[in-house]
Amino acid sequence: MVVSRRKLLVSTAAGAFAGVASPFVIRNAGAADTIKIAGIHDTSGGLDIYGKQMVATLDLAVKEINAAGGVLGREIQLINYDPQSNIQLYTQYATEAATKEKVAVVHGGITSASREAIRPLLKRYNTLYFYNTLYEGGVCDRNIFCTGSTPAQTVEKLVPYVQNKWGKKIYTIAADYNYGQITAKWVKKYAQDNGGSVVQTDFFPLDVTDFGPTIKKIQAAKPDLVMSALVGAAHISFYRQWAAAGMNKQIPLASTTFGNEVVITSPEEHNGFIVAFAYLEGIDTPANKKFVETVHGKYGIPHMTELATMTYQGMYLWADAVKKAGSVDRMKVIQALEDGASYTGPAGKTTIDPQTHHTVLDVYIGEAKDKKFNVVQSFSQQTPADTAAVCDLKKNPNENKQYVIDVKT
Repeated sequence: MVVSRRKLLVSTAAGAFAGVASPFVIRNAGAADTIKIAGIHDTSGGLDIYGKQMVATLDLAVKEINAAGGVLGREIQLINYDPQSNIQLYTQYATEAATKEKVAVVHGGITSASREAIRPLLKRYNTLYFYNTLYEGGVCDRNIFCTGSTPAQTVEKLVPYVQNKWGKKIYTIAADYNYGQITAKWVKKYAQDNGGSVVQTDFFPLDVTDFGPTIKKIQAAKPDLVMSALVGAAHISFYRQWAAAGMNKQIPLASTTFGNEVVITSPEEHNGFIVAFAYLEGIDTPANKKFVETVHGKYGIPHMTELATMTYQGMYLWADAVKKAGSVDRMKVIQALEDGASYTGPAGKTTIDPQTHHTVLDVYIGEAKDKKFNVVQSFSQQTPADTAAVCDLKKNPNENKQYVIDVKT
């Protein structure tokens, strides 16, 4: 497919997600004294249900920062690339952002596969990288900052909550790649730690849409609950087929990933689902209420997820670190981020853990009700204990890998 550069570079998300497939243009492309940054998020393809809102919140943060004077007296110029849920395009655009555009930082990636495709490239080209997506943990690389939650922060809270509510026997269904495979191991560990068990785990490629045989297997297994770690637009079919089979009235469901899907599915399909994230729209704070109102009104995004909100907060973490460093120099910004960098926003307080370059953050358990999540419990300042068990960038600053954490079950 030949795609013009104009269609790949985005300067603003305003009005872009009202069902219009119009191309975007670069804002201030000729400005000589701007600080260029890049976003690489899927606004088409199977992961666009997450990527569109990440583009919107990155744009919002940039506009707010520029309206307040920019950083170091300079305006930020945002260049957004749409990799179309294609790993080859991820690598192409990361290379272009780093070598041709010479951006100061890249915010991007949704799946772990996309992150691991561009992380080595950005490190090689000395371009700072923010990955703002919840994931399975284990990345240990001084050039990356991971602002999303890991299983030790959310799954560790979700599993005992739903076991105590519904029962000890879990049937897990998960996406068939790093995130789903490793998260399923954490589900099993936390289930056993809480006196329960996982009776079966099934994995599905991201393009699978027929879940009829699996639903029959779940009916036969008779678990107390289903734990879903499904990902992407195709997997939404499970929730619809689950409800069509009447199973949502028989076996309750919890999920580590069901976020934006709450506005795509109907209340009849999702009411009663339980989730745990580092952000829910139902957080009752002035900062969050203002954030939600702005994103809904200005960008037409009907629902905000952890991925989008951590993209917003990640942008502020970077901008504040640039101000503290007095420079966009990569190493100076990294050092400023490692020196207790913190931002309090719609998701609550987010603080960089210098050992892992992950974040200490608040966690919220929510219940789906009529296309939104009501917060039913919260946990303050949870640490990325899973990644901290394998990564210590203070002792080993030259580490450059993702550890597969040994989940003992």
